[in-house]
Amino acid sequence: MPHSFEPDVVAAVLRHMNDDHTDDNLLIARAFSSPDQGEITDATMSGFDGDGGTWSVTRGGTASELVVPWPGGPIDDRPSVRRQVVALYDLACERLGIEPRPHD
Repeated sequence: MPHSFEPDVVAAVLRHMNDDHTDDNLLIARAFSSPDQGEITDATMSGFDGDGGTWSVTRGGTASELVVPWPGGPIDDRPSVRRQVVALYDLACERLGIEPRPHD
């Protein structure tokens, strides 16, 4: 069973991702989805647990869910969430041939 994070942790991470990293959400969703399902035009992070992140994506006006496993494997603490989202971003850039921005 994957680790479940406290609701306040999930809310804080989702607020940060959806308020400050809207372009990153779209980039991650496009990089980790199957291109034969159509182009993703919108993506918001809708949840996560110890196994990975979940994004609500829109393709051709139809909403669906995309689950992406954490690149480093299962996690169980808040600092690991940030590290794994950054790792997903870096992998997404690599997959899409985009130069990643520096991380703070």
